[in-house]
Amino acid sequence: MLNEYENYLINSGKSSNTVKSYVLHIKNYMTWIQDTYGQDMERLYRANVLDYIAYLKNIKKLTAQSINAKLSALISLNTFLMDSGIQSDIVVTNHDAIKVQVQYASPSIISKQEVEQFRQTILTHQGIRDYTIVTVMAYAGLRISEVLNLKIDDCNIVAKELVVNGKGNKQRTVYINDKIINAIKEYLKERHSDSEYLFTSRQRDKINRTRINQIFNQYSDQITPHTLRHFYCSNALECGYSIHEVANQAGHSNIHTTLLYSNPSKDKMKQKANLL
Repeated sequence: MLNEYENYLINSGKSSNTVKSYVLHIKNYMTWIQDTYGQDMERLYRANVLDYIAYLKNIKKLTAQSINAKLSALISLNTFLMDSGIQSDIVVTNHDAIKVQVQYASPSIISKQEVEQFRQTILTHQGIRDYTIVTVMAYAGLRISEVLNLKIDDCNIVAKELVVNGKGNKQRTVYINDKIINAIKEYLKERHSDSEYLFTSRQRDKINRTRINQIFNQYSDQITPHTLRHFYCSNALECGYSIHEVANQAGHSNIHTTLLYSNPSKDKMKQKANLL
């Protein structure tokens, strides 16, 4: 049955990770049936499933997320058994999942001090170009693709503005601070290229994403282009930007994405817990 179920999942287009996970969960359930009742599992019974849930909660002390993952596999197996004509009744559904209260915390996980230290590390070891790229990401909140596609003509240093072409070819104007202005000015003094793109390399008319990721990975296990974008959104709100202003600056198409940053980070919530 287990082999047939595995083939069923594969033929249903499930990812390899999902197939491995579901098969393992069902194998564990079959083992539990054998150990508990002394019989091989031939079909699903609701009474058994309910006992299994109680076992996972009270004996194994598993988290709700872990239990729900196992239940998802059982729901899938139930569908397989019905499609195979082995049984005709539904004995487990999503309603059996353990309810989990969603806790919203800011996606930002790095502090301003960590960002400043990272910027200085990049300046010291990589130079002004990469320092400027990191500065734009941290203090303008641009996506990595948006930074790499910036053109010289997109930068208005006098007006302190960047014209950014974002997702879905939506263009927006991003207002920039003196840190970005100063970094760009210093970078342009050393930039020697006829490319229309702002950030170039010796081999290409613009630096590629792989090289940027390599630089980040080389100097930090925590800071990435995306965590710098998270930092920007959270930092902007703390500095007095409104939700709508951050959404416009970051190019969020859904305001609910921006609202996440209005929540405190997990670390800040833990710090507050110690004040109780």
